[in-house]
Amino acid sequence: MNAVLAKPLHICLIAGEPSGDALGAALMTALKAQPGIIFSGVGGAKMQEEGLKSLFPIDDLAVMGIAEIIPKLTSILEKINQTAAYIELAAPDIVVSIDSPDFCFRVLKKLRRMMGSKAPKLIHYVAPTVWAWRPGRAKKIAGFLDGLICLFDFEPPYFEAEGLKSIAVGHPVVESEAMTATGALFRKTHNIPEEARVMGVLFGSRRGELKRHGQIFRDVMATVPGGTYFIVPTLPHLKPAIESLLAGLDMPAIITTDKAEKWQAFSACNAALAVSGTVGLELAATRVPHVIAYRTSRATYEMVRRMVKVKYAHLLNIMLDAPIIPEFLQDECRAERIGETLIPLITEDNQQVTQRAAFDIFARRIGADDDVPPSEKAAHFILSFKP
Repeated sequence: MNAVLAKPLHICLIAGEPSGDALGAALMTALKAQPGIIFSGVGGAKMQEEGLKSLFPIDDLAVMGIAEIIPKLTSILEKINQTAAYIELAAPDIVVSIDSPDFCFRVLKKLRRMMGSKAPKLIHYVAPTVWAWRPGRAKKIAGFLDGLICLFDFEPPYFEAEGLKSIAVGHPVVESEAMTATGALFRKTHNIPEEARVMGVLFGSRRGELKRHGQIFRDVMATVPGGTYFIVPTLPHLKPAIESLLAGLDMPAIITTDKAEKWQAFSACNAALAVSGTVGLELAATRVPHVIAYRTSRATYEMVRRMVKVKYAHLLNIMLDAPIIPEFLQDECRAERIGETLIPLITEDNQQVTQRAAFDIFARRIGADDDVPPSEKAAHFILSFKP
């Protein structure tokens, strides 16, 4: 008698932006450790390298802000309908959406309405920040999801309280070169002496951030003691504007857009100044003492201030519930205020001690010391929903 072949496990993945594509690719690698899994869905170049044939390019979804979304709204709605219709027809066993909640949640809620109890198991990877604002979202999310994969250890209780099966797997940065980079190669490649002081300057990833913070950061750079080198990791579309901004600066500024040397560039810094955002987590992971700053319109600031439920902007400060990383937000985002704190951080080793001790705690909290990496934990969680 011929053996009955086991039906492959069909997992549909949905990623809507490059960060989700990177997460999805690592997840696919981990899932492929178990044979008999087939993939479908939406993803970018990295997920396609792992074998995914995307329904459409994720660039079609990579828009931010009202001004960018409105012209593409019809197209985005079509992509939501296309994705949901595909899943209904293909009938995968499990659907895993990755970050991009504005797109992914609309697809999943539509599936729940269309298919009801016949819907595949619906899992989302990267929890919305209900701990920061709109905590009521946790109940709504629990209403259409079967499982949630969180990055941070303090997140699952918000969702488990609403009956949603959740897990904290750690942050993907712990699977990157961030944890092992030393900076020596970057210094050698760019002719920075081993003993030189180096300050990282990170202007953010958007033109608006560079416009709001560029001159302030340059003014800080102009007050740094002589002999300091500047490293400015950035994106290609911002490089010309940064070159113009920094023209005439007395000290050397190395502007790099090479993704391959990102972590080495970070690790080559003695200290850094950064626009508030994910880069703060990355600097903490690479153990670079730093300060963060951010300024936005008064109306936006007042609206956010009323909505946000946490005391701090930097994730390390939030997790440790202490102002370890100095934050210069809104009216405090001034060159003279930033310089008063940043310059001693660059020039005096004793000023770095508190931050470096906090980096060790933070690394453990995001999974750096765990035997099982985040992508494998996420894969095990997903496979627990296997029919």
